[in-house]
Amino acid sequence: MQSMSSQALQPSQKMPLGMTESMQSQQPMQKVQYTKTDPMAPGAPSQQSQKIQLIKSERHLFSSSDDNAVMKQVLGTHSPDGRDVDVRPVLFIVEDILHRATPTVVVVPESHIDFIEDRAHHAGITGMLEALAFTIHKIACEISCKCSGGGDAHATTMTVFNTLASYSWDAKVVLALAAFSMSYGEFWLTAQLHTVNPLAKSVALLKQLPDILENTDLLKPRFDALNSLVKAMLDVTKCIIELTELPAEYISADTPSLSMAITHIPTAVYWTIRSIIACSSQMISLIGIGHDYVSSTTEAWELSSLAHKVRNIYEHLTKQLLLCHQHIDEKRHIEAYHALVRLFETIHIDNMKILKALIYSKDDLPLVDGLSKKRVSVDVLRRKIVILFISDLDVSHEELMVLVQIYNDTHHGKMERNYEVVWLPVIDKSIKWTDPMEDLFLRLASSMPWYSLHHPSLLEPAVIRYTREVWHFQKKPMLVVLDAQGRVVCPNAFHMMWIWGSLAFPFTTIREEALWKEETWRLEFLVDEIDPNIIQWVREGRFICLYGGEDIEWIRRFTTSMRRAALQAQIPLEMIYVGKSNPKERIRKIVNIITDEKLSGTWHDLVMIWYFWVRLESMWYSKMHHGRTIDNDPIMQEVLTLLSFDGSDQGWAVISHGSTEMVRANGKILLECLGLFDSWKVNIERDGFITALINALSPLHTHEHCTRLILPGTTGIIQENVVCAECRRPMEKFILYRCCND
Repeated sequence: MQSMSSQALQPSQKMPLGMTESMQSQQPMQKVQYTKTDPMAPGAPSQQSQKIQLIKSERHLFSSSDDNAVMKQVLGTHSPDGRDVDVRPVLFIVEDILHRATPTVVVVPESHIDFIEDRAHHAGITGMLEALAFTIHKIACEISCKCSGGGDAHATTMTVFNTLASYSWDAKVVLALAAFSMSYGEFWLTAQLHTVNPLAKSVALLKQLPDILENTDLLKPRFDALNSLVKAMLDVTKCIIELTELPAEYISADTPSLSMAITHIPTAVYWTIRSIIACSSQMISLIGIGHDYVSSTTEAWELSSLAHKVRNIYEHLTKQLLLCHQHIDEKRHIEAYHALVRLFETIHIDNMKILKALIYSKDDLPLVDGLSKKRVSVDVLRRKIVILFISDLDVSHEELMVLVQIYNDTHHGKMERNYEVVWLPVIDKSIKWTDPMEDLFLRLASSMPWYSLHHPSLLEPAVIRYTREVWHFQKKPMLVVLDAQGRVVCPNAFHMMWIWGSLAFPFTTIREEALWKEETWRLEFLVDEIDPNIIQWVREGRFICLYGGEDIEWIRRFTTSMRRAALQAQIPLEMIYVGKSNPKERIRKIVNIITDEKLSGTWHDLVMIWYFWVRLESMWYSKMHHGRTIDNDPIMQEVLTLLSFDGSDQGWAVISHGSTEMVRANGKILLECLGLFDSWKVNIERDGFITALINALSPLHTHEHCTRLILPGTTGIIQENVVCAECRRPMEKFILYRCCND
């Protein structure tokens, strides 16, 4: 079979790899000699001519039919007998030799030498090397003999394949590399030590090697090309080994990515061994150079051409290996996800199994304590109620500030620390992690007093999938509560946290139901502790007006009319502007105008305005999740009405006296009613201001156009039908995408 396409496959004696026979006839058989003073002898081909010839020969190294013929020869030698060779330890030693065997003197740290010896002298490795030593030595001798005797590269390569016929593909290439590294290492060991070691000096004299290191600069093109090819051979070899070591439980040989890679492994092994032959020929050609410098231009281009070929093979195999790893990762992620699902369906004696599955069990210290800033293990959470703060890096300042305040009030007050919060930053793995993202993560983590994951990369894809598919995490942050056994007792405690703060502990659905049973619609519940002054005004019996909207002209007319009515009715009135949900710069400007013109009281801190509205939204979601509607729940009706007011373009107001005497209406109707104040003020003395206002508003309500309701995105659940709080008819549903109000 070796005679097949002999003219194309087997260059003539001493012909550099990749050169055609026609090119050989244009060159003399002997080496072209250069001296240090005469860099090019007369009559030799120019460097540019050699360069062009070698580029052409690389393009036509093998035609498609010749490639097929060569691979038939290679495959014909392959007859593995099932012997198992652990190639990793052998490659480790080979790699160490090739990295040290450079054309410069290398000083090796003692610690690294000890490390190599420890690896090489392992009992199992020593026994394996003893069994392989003869084969490695035999291959080294064959290569040396063939290259010294002028055998062509392909024939020598096939000799190596015949010797390694019974080994697997990965073992073939590693054993061939081992044979090369043994000769290569001996060569450079002699060259490096000949000036300091008498034995090396004598050997170097016989081989006439002393001038190699002295002529390093002149030989640099050849050495650079040699080093480049050696690196390419190592890369391909390691890639082949990785492909053969892929776990069979996650990927099979008929998987397209692996199947294609397996198909190309014999070709990769052939060109790696053929490159070994070329490198060996180059090293042997340096023996006996004496004091004259041998031309290295042709040899350097020969090696560069091969390096280019091997590098292309490596890039192709690497792409297939990457696809294989993606396939394996996907299989592992699916397996891990289903394991996580089963884990949450199982009863446990404590929360450790659940938490270690969620918080990267491979790292002994995956968490950072928000107070001490020290890394800690998951064990600090054992048998504690754990609230998982799940978010991406886009956490609003207001949200974080209020959450930190609630957490600190609980942990720094008289209450015992009976729950812990852990931040799990969920980052899309397909997005490249950048320095600005790293800075933002560190800034957020440093502002949190609770535990946080050491780094977002520690969150496994299976956990991210679980948060999205089971807990319905999308964009808005969540607080998933796990009890001391790791069971989910609340899918999102944010609503409870915003409404009741630490009073909602232990943040279970049962506790949420109990708290709702205790609540009634009253002003103290509406404003909570956002503004202590309001609570004090309630105790003092003052009339309190909360109003909102962003029409500054309406605000001017309403506040003027309201103050005039209060003055004529002789009631103590306090007015507070509560803005709109998602307060931004526009609301800040309105607050400043109200303050400058002394129209009413305001909340200058926009966080207070944000918190007022987020509590109302939380009330709506909490009631909705418990199956309440405006038909069977008066609190739900009032909350939905205020949220509808906020969704409209008009102003609105809630006017109260005491805790429960309250009236609310949109801005247009209120202004119209206050404009008719003289007609109904006579009823105030008999009915009281609030009742008289309610009666005056009643005939002004119209159902021609009620209102609209804008709610932020839910955590995976949205009520299909919502009834208008004004007319009780089903509202039309639209989708609104919004980033801010400005």
